[in-house]
Amino acid sequence: MNIKKIAEKFKNHFGSDCLIVRSPGRVNIIGEHTDYNEGFVLPAAIDKAAYVAIAKRQDNKVCLYAAAFDQSFETTLSNLTTSKLDWPNYILGVIDQIQKAGVQLSGFDLLIDGDIPIGAGLSSSAALECAALFAITELFGLQFSKMQMALMAQKAEHDFAGVNCGLMDMFASLFGKQGHAIKLDCRSLEYEYVPIDLKGYKLLLLNTNVKHTLSSSEYNNRRIECEQGVNWVKENIPTVNSLRDITLDMLDEHVLPMDNIVYNRCRYVVEENIRLTQACSDLANNNVVAMGEKMFETHKGLKDLYEVSCAELDFLVDQVKGHPAVLGARMMGGGFGGCTINIVKESEIENLVASIMPIYEKQMQRPLSYYVASIEDGTRVVFKNN
Repeated sequence: MNIKKIAEKFKNHFGSDCLIVRSPGRVNIIGEHTDYNEGFVLPAAIDKAAYVAIAKRQDNKVCLYAAAFDQSFETTLSNLTTSKLDWPNYILGVIDQIQKAGVQLSGFDLLIDGDIPIGAGLSSSAALECAALFAITELFGLQFSKMQMALMAQKAEHDFAGVNCGLMDMFASLFGKQGHAIKLDCRSLEYEYVPIDLKGYKLLLLNTNVKHTLSSSEYNNRRIECEQGVNWVKENIPTVNSLRDITLDMLDEHVLPMDNIVYNRCRYVVEENIRLTQACSDLANNNVVAMGEKMFETHKGLKDLYEVSCAELDFLVDQVKGHPAVLGARMMGGGFGGCTINIVKESEIENLVASIMPIYEKQMQRPLSYYVASIEDGTRVVFKNN
């Protein structure tokens, strides 16, 4: 994105200079649907981002403008209620969290823009929330830490967007580091940076162009099913508090006899935490081939046990499996659409896409788009007009 053009858009629309914050989308290398089960995740910030331009007003109004949609929304700081438009709610939820923290704000103008494909599983909503929160914090000289901002953005999504999401997306957007993934313990919130050297390979994202809606009942149902499994184990082993505490043997003994679907959900999460820990060891040992194999295993678990895949995602993973230029592939994000993440030899990316695209488009009757992602730094100020 051209930062100067965003500043110009802001000046043309609101008539003043601005501060601009960039907050990236994310990929998750491995560790899907583990975050809200107090497990581990391995996300990385990417070179697609949400941008927020902001400036103070002299009144109590909040005036929002989405450049991509050419849509405006206005309210006041004392009247924050959910909008029938979707996009303002991510900003309103953030303002609500800041005010609940006891901060008195004045009014402001805010423009959003960006190049994260919406509905592709790259966490455009979390990027927008983090960009807005970081921008407001910077504009008003607030003292929130990145960790506080991540937790506030998560709560904003719960309360205003109605998605009971985990912390991973916000955390990755704020804490991203170029050339590194982040191993985050979603229970303790301890984290470590894991260097990623793909040695001539790149992250290729294949977008099914099936729009997933995380706020759909299926996402929240998975949480309920996992919690049910934990409760059944806890009845017999009181020290258990989440799937993080549970072994496969415990599931076999206490959950499988109760319900096969709940057992499958829980088994996937327990196995995924094991895979993630092993994948971090693979990266430490520069064994990208072994990590790629685990990505294929993750997809199988998401498809057969957690049941959050779809025909389009499965088709794309099947097409690359066994291809000599591809080390690993899986569906990424909440599921039911969005992207697959693939580790592909850089010199073969164009040939691979050219071979898959016509087959996919003929069979699925929808377009296939793709992005080559690089791993970048997290949320930061990119323009400040003095």
